Amino acid sequence: MKLNILGCSGGIGNGMHTTTFAVDEDILIDAGTGIINLDFESLARIDHIFVTHSHLDHVAGIALLADMTGNARQQPITVYGTPATLQALHQHLFNNLIWPDFTQIPEGQPFVKFQPIVVGETKELSINRRVTAIPANHTVPAVGYWLDSGKGSLVYSGDTGGCREFWNIVNGIDNLRHIIIETSFRNRELELAIISMHLCPQLLEAEIRNLKHPAEIHITHMKPGEIDVIMHELEQIGSPNPINLLQQGQTICF
Repeated sequence: MKLNILGCSGGIGNGMHTTTFAVDEDILIDAGTGIINLDFESLARIDHIFVTHSHLDHVAGIALLADMTGNARQQPITVYGTPATLQALHQHLFNNLIWPDFTQIPEGQPFVKFQPIVVGETKELSINRRVTAIPANHTVPAVGYWLDSGKGSLVYSGDTGGCREFWNIVNGIDNLRHIIIETSFRNRELELAIISMHLCPQLLEAEIRNLKHPAEIHITHMKPGEIDVIMHELEQIGSPNPINLLQQGQTICF
């Protein structure tokens, strides 16, 4: 499997886009503002979107994608998320007020289909392409995702605070290669990180002590203007696993 980073910022700005990861040619993991980095033909090939949670920086692109490519498709885009996440999208986004309800429009052949997924459930999209929802701990119902190609696995935390259950799953993955995990704030914003159920380097240090497998750790969702400080603080924690900055335009194969 090949994962392309279309957006991985905790905010927007010149050249920065929010969380959007493309897997191969037909899957998105979250759909924030990073979808603008795909051309129309690439957008029209997206068949599956796995949403971690309902916050706008992770879902804003779904509405625009459905509207722009719906007539170019033969089947609806399937959006996977927890029942609570899908309910929030329906009630607050696809509600015919903020945006047309493309789960019903056009009648008889809608552009979007919602597919509930629960923690521990695996969607096998084709041979050696499995996506499993795993635990996360955020201010709204949330999950992370475990992507398994058979040859290797990548785990993405989504937005999360401390979550022992997440690491219990990760430690059971024999072919683990990569972990993408958020670290939104610098250490001086520890209290804000705790309240908002995000991580800072101090909290991440405590989390990765639970990791029992070697894996490359990629840091995502940092607030614009704080990246250098956060990465400097992460250098001080002395992790036995390499910790790198996830960057827009990066490709990870596994």
